[in-house]
Amino acid sequence: MKQKPTFLWFAPYLGLNVDYMLDVLSLLGAILSFAGFVSQKFCIAPVFAGLWSLYYSLYQIGQTFMLFQWDVLLLEVGFLCIFVAPLWYAYRGNPSDDVTLWAVRWLLFRLLFSSGVVKLTAGCPVWWKLDALNIHFESQCIPTALAWYAHHLPTWLLRLSTVAINVIELAIPFLFFFPNRKVRIIAFYLQVFLQICTIATGNYNFFNFLMICLCISLLDDQFFYKRKSKNNKSRIRNYLSTLITILVYGGVMYGTYIYYGLKIIDNWTIESNITFTQEEFGYILYHVVAFSIYIGLVSFALTLVPMIISIFYTKEMHKLTDKLTATLLALVYVLSIACIFAISIVPHSSLSKTFNSTMINHLTPLTRLHSKVDHLHITNRYGLFSRMTGIDGRPEIVIEGSDNIEGPWKEYEFLYKPGNVNNSLPFVAPHQPRLDWQMWFAALGTYQQNPWLMSLAYRLLTGQPEVLALMNTVENPFRDRPPKYVRASLYHYHYTSWSQTSNTRAWWTRERIGEYFPTFSQNHSPLIEFLTKTMKILQEKPSFKVTNEPLKLILDNLRSLVSKVEPSLILWSVFTAGCAIIITGYSNSVSKKK
Repeated sequence: MKQKPTFLWFAPYLGLNVDYMLDVLSLLGAILSFAGFVSQKFCIAPVFAGLWSLYYSLYQIGQTFMLFQWDVLLLEVGFLCIFVAPLWYAYRGNPSDDVTLWAVRWLLFRLLFSSGVVKLTAGCPVWWKLDALNIHFESQCIPTALAWYAHHLPTWLLRLSTVAINVIELAIPFLFFFPNRKVRIIAFYLQVFLQICTIATGNYNFFNFLMICLCISLLDDQFFYKRKSKNNKSRIRNYLSTLITILVYGGVMYGTYIYYGLKIIDNWTIESNITFTQEEFGYILYHVVAFSIYIGLVSFALTLVPMIISIFYTKEMHKLTDKLTATLLALVYVLSIACIFAISIVPHSSLSKTFNSTMINHLTPLTRLHSKVDHLHITNRYGLFSRMTGIDGRPEIVIEGSDNIEGPWKEYEFLYKPGNVNNSLPFVAPHQPRLDWQMWFAALGTYQQNPWLMSLAYRLLTGQPEVLALMNTVENPFRDRPPKYVRASLYHYHYTSWSQTSNTRAWWTRERIGEYFPTFSQNHSPLIEFLTKTMKILQEKPSFKVTNEPLKLILDNLRSLVSKVEPSLILWSVFTAGCAIIITGYSNSVSKKK
């Protein structure tokens, strides 16, 4: 922690240790976020700079439990918000506002296009056979109840849905920069539809909600404040715009028909198969990545034109000092966004190995710059679900405890991940139960590849209250005292079939595959040695004594209160309360105007 910049350094100055300082930083972030949600007065650059710094401080020490793509995405979005937001409340705006908003659109493009590309460049046969959704709804980390039903949809429909995902992520993002607002608006609806479907069937915390927020960059003021015009020229432009939109999306549909071999067969279902090879895709990708960078450059340059016009040719800036101030401020923003764009080319170009190797000499200066700021996560490489897991059944780790090495063994239940086959599938988003998520990743490998599991096993043997609170305490078989032994087994889980629903209340069937980690006891020598010498978590360390007793008492009471309520319920309650405050404030402002 001493080697990484973080606000946790200030813990001793507040009379707190690191644990309590983590609570303080989290609370500060939550308070500032809620304030910005209910009042535009807090939606300013200094507040977003504070929020970014707070989350970055937490990310610095999160290690394994904060290595998710949405964590670095939130950092990148938060950094852009510093430029998008006004400098202070009631700020009239800056001519460079369109430029900063363009940076958000460029991020959205990179994020979605990367997600589509990695699904095919990884060479996963499941994606290439369009069978991904036949597995995904069952194998994803924490499925919702709707995922069970989605899994049992007809195979042809799931394959067609996979085609739709490929098109929405690979082709539609290029329309984000199309000079026709109707084309962009339809692209917005398509992306939001994909995110809503993902929210309904999978618990991906705040990720999809954040994606929807990014999609707003595809809209304009007219979308929210429609202006009616009876001018004949406006009608003609509208008809032409509609015609262009039909032609563009007609072309997308035709391309989908050709490249995915769509055809209606005898039983009125749609057959789909990828008609291009991996080699052909790699060749096309080489040119498409280059083309996308050129699109970024051209669209960025075109965004600068109205900014320059607004500075020098608008009546609002008739004073020389106003023009000079606006020019200097715009120059700072434009140069900042230009640097961010240049740095982002490095992770973006890596999508094509051929392009990256060909352009390596030209990208060397950018690569050096990217490496210098990489630790800040200003720009990142993205790409989810590059390889589909759980083809033979979703692997799950089941941890058991016992007071006798011969048994009987009793299972520990987690709050959200599958365990008991009769437990219903939860809706957890936007909360992310990070322990449950890491258990999913750990099941894909071995316990040697996930050394933190040894710490978890030891904490269960010692009955660590903070660790047990992350699990299902109601169904804890060792509430009175911890077990003498723990072990873990690997199971393969499958959804129950549609025909079984009337005969059983189970959501899953499972089969034991074998041992995941061996039996451990609290005084197990190899375990103690590993935790002491390798992980260094049982070593005696100098601990800072908490001297700020009043703040410590407040934090303890808050944690005790919050821990009694389901996390997702807290988040939705806070969101609902925020909406109520916004509506009340709006109603009061309207009544005052009357």
